[in-house]
Amino acid sequence: MTHVVVAMSGGVDSSVAAVLLKEQGYQVTGMMLRLWSEPGKEESNRCCTPDSMAQARRVAARLDIPFYVVDAKEIFRKTVVQSFLDGYAEGQTPNPCLVCNRHIRWEILLNHALAHGADFMATGHYVRLKVAEDGTRQLLRALDPAKDQSYVLSVLSQAQLQKALFPVGDYPKAEIRRIAEEHGLSVAKRPDSQDLCFLAGEDYRNFLQRNAPEILVPGEIVNRQGQALGQHTGLANYTIGQRKGLGLASAVPLYVLGKSAGDNRLIVGEQDELGSRELLAIDVNWQGGQVPSAPFRAEVKTRYTAQPALGLVTPVNNGSQAQVLFDDSQRDITPGQAAVFYDGDQVLGGGIILQSR
Repeated sequence: MTHVVVAMSGGVDSSVAAVLLKEQGYQVTGMMLRLWSEPGKEESNRCCTPDSMAQARRVAARLDIPFYVVDAKEIFRKTVVQSFLDGYAEGQTPNPCLVCNRHIRWEILLNHALAHGADFMATGHYVRLKVAEDGTRQLLRALDPAKDQSYVLSVLSQAQLQKALFPVGDYPKAEIRRIAEEHGLSVAKRPDSQDLCFLAGEDYRNFLQRNAPEILVPGEIVNRQGQALGQHTGLANYTIGQRKGLGLASAVPLYVLGKSAGDNRLIVGEQDELGSRELLAIDVNWQGGQVPSAPFRAEVKTRYTAQPALGLVTPVNNGSQAQVLFDDSQRDITPGQAAVFYDGDQVLGGGIILQSR
């Protein structure tokens, strides 16, 4: 019997993933990560609160499957949380979910699953898989576009995709909740959370203030010509495209255009100055396992919630980087976020945005 470890979180999606796989005849084991939380906030990390762990154990007991907890607190802090702090220190807006999926869930937990004798690891992510004629596995958008999570799984390699299962990606969310209710799972009506787990539901600025106050250094607000317009309270407190909260007196609305970490300057301008047609992405992952031999056209997403935009993608530096030239100017391209390349529903790959122009 094929053995699958399901990465459980105590939520409805991973719980139903376990249900579906068991119904399909797999031998199912539940595993849950114990992640880092700030001291005193262990009750608030949505990925692994004591309540979430209890819910996952309850689901596993109801399904009569084994359940294990994997302690990843220290590696999570050193890898995910530290990269979050480092990104802001460098003037970026990092996406820690990308780092977590790449290094924690699909390395640490996958390795535990394989060591436990599993043939595959499954998660409750809303994506789909398709096996191509040559045997490679293609990652596709979810059936439910409102829940699609292919953006944050663009970091997965072909080797990881070969070991992956995503059973809920073929269902709309409402159907997943119906299946949970049908099986009497206590998590059926548990609400979704979009917050970063280790922020415990609070503003990231408060987290930075406590854990890296040295990066919140005041500096100049300038326009593109370098003219000083005022003072900012720390580059990490602002995002590209932000209009409110700049504290500037101006006859026209001003927006954040960029950050210059080298001289600690926040660059602002008028609305017609917003937008870029080019970006450079680094640490690019090509999910097919091979670097494209020539530039290609693709739809490109530059944020989890952004609409895809057409452009020309050119692999550079032996494919470790990619340049994207968009057909039309894109308003909020943000260093630290991912640029993910799509061919229709298929994810071709993606990398971390280093700069735009």
